[in-house]
Amino acid sequence: MKSWIEAAMKGEPEAYEQLVSQYRGMALAVAYNRLGDTFWAEDVVQEAFTEAFGNLSKLEVPEAFPGWFKVIVERQCYRWLRRKQHTTIPVQELEHVFQEEDQAHNPEEQAMQNEMHRTLRDSIAALPSSMRIAVELFYLEGYSLKEISEFLGVNVAALKKRMFDARSKLKRSMPVRNLVSMFNDLYEGGKGMLHIMNGDHAANRLRESGIQGDILVWRELYTFGPVAKDMSVAKKRKNRASVLEQQLGIPQIEYLQIEELERKLHSFQQYKEIVLWFEYDLYDQTMLSYLLHYFKGQALQNTKLNLLCIDSYPEIEHFRGLGQLTSTQIGSLSGSWHVIDTDELQAGAQFWEAYTSNDIRQHLDYLRADNTVLPFADAAFKAHLSRLPSVSNGLGVIEQTTLETIRAGVDRPHPLFREVGDKLHILGMGDLEYWAHLRRMTEGPQALLRLTGKTTFPSFIQHDEKFGEAVFELTEIGIQVLDEEVDWALLKQEELWIGGLHIEGGRQARWRWNPASESVVEMESI
Repeated sequence: MKSWIEAAMKGEPEAYEQLVSQYRGMALAVAYNRLGDTFWAEDVVQEAFTEAFGNLSKLEVPEAFPGWFKVIVERQCYRWLRRKQHTTIPVQELEHVFQEEDQAHNPEEQAMQNEMHRTLRDSIAALPSSMRIAVELFYLEGYSLKEISEFLGVNVAALKKRMFDARSKLKRSMPVRNLVSMFNDLYEGGKGMLHIMNGDHAANRLRESGIQGDILVWRELYTFGPVAKDMSVAKKRKNRASVLEQQLGIPQIEYLQIEELERKLHSFQQYKEIVLWFEYDLYDQTMLSYLLHYFKGQALQNTKLNLLCIDSYPEIEHFRGLGQLTSTQIGSLSGSWHVIDTDELQAGAQFWEAYTSNDIRQHLDYLRADNTVLPFADAAFKAHLSRLPSVSNGLGVIEQTTLETIRAGVDRPHPLFREVGDKLHILGMGDLEYWAHLRRMTEGPQALLRLTGKTTFPSFIQHDEKFGEAVFELTEIGIQVLDEEVDWALLKQEELWIGGLHIEGGRQARWRWNPASESVVEMESI
C-alpha cells in the first residue's frame, strides 16, 4: 500500500487504479450505510476519491490511508445530505424497474434471485450499524478482517466478535445454510475463496461457521507407506495404493480418488484466494509441505495464497487439531490467516523434497538447516526421524512408547492408542495408522507383543467392536528389547517406509536415531 500511495503522489495512473480497486468497495459500504441509496453512494465515493487524491501530500504516514480515507468518505456523505434539496425517485422503485426488465429474459429465475436478494438485504439492514458494515465488507465485498480493521480503525478481535454476533442475529431470520448459500450465489463467495484442510469433521465445522468459500478436504496419509517427490507418477502412485491396501486395508480404488483431488487442485486459478488450514504435527506438516511444494511450481497469477497453521487455541487445554473446535471457534479464526510469501513456499518445498528423499543425507542436511520460516517444521521433521530405529535398542519412537505404556499397565487397544497418541501428539497419528504399527509389533518370530482375545486388527473397511476387549502383553523378546539387551532392528526382517527412506531387511539399520541428542547417527561411528 505504501508503494501505491507514493506512486500516486507522483501522479502515476496505475497507482490511482490500484487504490480505487482496493478501497472502492469499502467506501461504498460506508456511504450506503450513511445514505441508504446505492446511486448517492456511488457519487459520494467518486467525490471522496477526488478529494483524497488531491490531498495525498497531506498524508504524513502512508499506512494511515485506510482510516484517513474513511473520514473523507463520511465527510462527503454529510456534505451530500446537507446540499440535497431536489426530489428523487426512491432507489427501491428504480430497482423494481430494472427487475421488470430483467424478468423478461428469465422471469422465474429472476424472481427467485430478487427474493433471495431482498431477504438477505432486509436481514442485513436490520442489524445494528457496526455489525451491518462489518458483514457487508466481509461477505458482500470480500475484504479480509485485517483490511476491514485498518479501514474502520477497529481491532481484529473486536471485528470477530461483531461478525459472530451478526451471524447469530441473522440465523434467527434464516437457516445458516441458506444464509451461506445466498452469499455464495449472489456474491460468488464460493468462487472467490477456496479452503484446503485435512479432516471431514473440521471441514463440516468450517461449513457451519459461515465462513465463505469452497472447501477441499485433502485426504492423504504421507506419514505412512512409500512417498516420492512427484506423487503424480503413475507407477509410484500405483505402488503406494498397493501398500496402503495391504497394510491399512484401504481399497486401491478408494485411495486413487486422490487423483480427483489433484484435478481440483490444478484448477486453483479460478479462485481469488486460497487458505491452507493446517496444524503443527507431522501428519499435517507433510500435507502442508506437499501443497507448498506444488504451489511453488505454479504461476499463481491473481490468486492470493494464505496460511493458517496453529498449535493451540485459547479455550482448548490440550489442543491436538482443528477438529476439536466448534463451528463458532472455527469462525473466530476467520481472517487470522496470513499471505504466504516466497520464503514460505521455498521452505515448504525444501521440507517435502527432504522428507521424500531416499537418501538419508538429504534428511540430515534438512535437520541441520535453519527451518524457522515455517515455525512447526523443525519439530515435525525431528518427529519424522525419531521413527528410525534408535541407537539403544533398534526401536522407533512409536514402538518404544508403546512398550513403555503397556509395561506401565495400559494394555487395552483404545486406552493404549489414547495414551500413546497423547505422548506422541507431535506425530498426529490416527487410529488406523496406529493399528498397523501394533499389528507389525505382534507378527513373526521376533514379535514384541502378544495379543490375547480378538486377533483381527481394524482396517479401513472392517472393524469388530470386540477388538476393544483384546489385551496386549510384552513377549520375552519385547522385554529384552525394552531393557536394551537386544537390538530389534538386527532381528526384524521387514519392509518399512519412513518418509522416502525405504528400510528393507535391515539394510539401513546402521542409520539410527539418538533421542538424547535428537539427531541421526551412523552406527559404525558409535
